[in-house]
Amino acid sequence: MTTQSNDWQMLIDGALVGAKENSEVLNPTTGEVYARVPEAAPDQVDAALAAARRAQRDWGSAAPIERAKVMKRIASLVREQAEELARIVVSEQGKPILEARGEAAGAAEFFDYFAEFARRIQGEILPSDHPGEQIWIQRVPVGVVAAIIPWNYPLALVSRKVAPAMIAGDTIVLKPHEETPVSALAMARIFEAAGVPKGVVNIVTGTGETVGKQLCTSDGVDLISMTGSVPTGKIIMRNAADRMTPVSLELGGKAPFIVMEDCDLDLAVRSALTSRFMNCGQVCICNERTFVARPVYDEFVERFVAASGKLRIGDPMLETTDIGPKVSREELDKVARYVERARSDGARVLMGGGAPETAPTPGGNWFAPTVLADVLPDMEIMRNEVFGPVIPILPFDDFDAVLETANNSRYGLSAYLFTNDLEKVMRAVADLDFGELYVNRVGPESVQGYHVGYRDSGIGGEDGVHGLDAYLRKKTVYVNTSGRPATALMPYGG
Repeated sequence: MTTQSNDWQMLIDGALVGAKENSEVLNPTTGEVYARVPEAAPDQVDAALAAARRAQRDWGSAAPIERAKVMKRIASLVREQAEELARIVVSEQGKPILEARGEAAGAAEFFDYFAEFARRIQGEILPSDHPGEQIWIQRVPVGVVAAIIPWNYPLALVSRKVAPAMIAGDTIVLKPHEETPVSALAMARIFEAAGVPKGVVNIVTGTGETVGKQLCTSDGVDLISMTGSVPTGKIIMRNAADRMTPVSLELGGKAPFIVMEDCDLDLAVRSALTSRFMNCGQVCICNERTFVARPVYDEFVERFVAASGKLRIGDPMLETTDIGPKVSREELDKVARYVERARSDGARVLMGGGAPETAPTPGGNWFAPTVLADVLPDMEIMRNEVFGPVIPILPFDDFDAVLETANNSRYGLSAYLFTNDLEKVMRAVADLDFGELYVNRVGPESVQGYHVGYRDSGIGGEDGVHGLDAYLRKKTVYVNTSGRPATALMPYGG
């Protein structure tokens, strides 16, 4: 897979196609142009939607086991090309190569997992109040799905949207983020090579303001599935309301990470480190605010700072690198502003706080791991999603109070608790108002689980049998074979 101008093409109605206009994709490690990709014109977006509509009836009526065979071929091709795909992720997004390889493995796993539902999409048969009658509740395809994904997992999130749609019998038009579209276009080649019937999967590239808006305001869409920011999610929801289009939105997070004095402190430190600095902190379930019981606060902070200081910032193509660059200059500047405002609010920087003293490569979007102390719960750094390698750490004295502080957030995606006290575990399960709770472990989430958030973290969810439900709708059928009316009929006659 090369990156020459116009080499990358969209997938529309089974064909790989370019566009009149192209845009540049920058490598966050160097700031140089990595690839040029098509900018879909409005008529091309319409063509993708029309192709998906034409293909949906045949694809939805195909035996699920036949759909699964295509998905298995996709998974096999992803695994064959895993190293190449991982290097694309590194080149356009900046995460370390070891993490990118994990992402490629996950991209294949979504197709294998959802292919298993070929014989497991079940309906219901209910008894009727009338003899000779049954009530069937079928689970049928939604129809045409418009999917929009962000830049932090540009490969795996393609699979997370496409795989459940395919097994459900839906067709899909997917738009990747304009900063990281190459991974999706690489997947487009795989879909074509795997023999996905034309129109079943379509990949179009462009900006959210143009292509994304067109997808989300089209009459030809039966479901909008979006992963991304809260402001964008709210815009999509408002637009969808005009057409009563169902939406599934997986948005931001501000995960609390609670450390009790009875926990395995080594495990807690390592886990807090991983959960904050993985993918340069650009993960929706990241540890965004750490609360440590006062008896172990000083020791935790000392160990955490020491471990953070050993992290290796560098070229993400090297297997020795722990932290790569931020995805873009805009994201880099945003994180820097958060840290500066935290300083102004009285936070104390224990380490980091800006760019590393020596940039690993010139032109990259580098930000050093940053640890903040002397923060208060009402500071901006504690309330807004930072999405970068910055962590505020606070002591607490009372378990009830820290649960209340953790819940006092407009986000409700993920939360973490480290303790060996079963009573506290059960209290947290009952009282923490988040869609996911990790006890004595960190993410990533499992494909068979249910990735769901509350409040501003979204509507609907991803993964597992419950995530699959978003791509299906229910149809109720009353079947009367008795030859007698099941209800009193209106009199007929003059």
